[in-house]
Amino acid sequence: MKNTMTYRNYTGSAEFSEADGLFYGRVLGIRSLISYEGSTAKELVEDFHGAVDDYLAICEAEDIAPETAYKGSFNVRTTPDIHRRAALYAMEHGESLNSFVTEALEEKLALAE
Repeated sequence: MKNTMTYRNYTGSAEFSEADGLFYGRVLGIRSLISYEGSTAKELVEDFHGAVDDYLAICEAEDIAPETAYKGSFNVRTTPDIHRRAALYAMEHGESLNSFVTEALEEKLALAE
């Protein structure tokens, strides 16, 4: 079961509150809080779409660039030994550390599919 949905390049969570009998969620990967809810899965999706549309309309009206998630740049914290080994491996194979990490992530994600 997938607990996320995508609309206009925004990813939203999908959760359920048994106590309230409601589905709810928020847009992931950005600082702005964009939340939505619904009493059915269909209502949740509709409110998610509406919340994203409203956010984009507000940004346009206020002449603000909307936040985007997953820009392709992130910091990775690791041990000094792994950092050293990865950097040396990349150099020995004529590639950048960024290329090496991207390739490693692609390989790992391909195994997960």
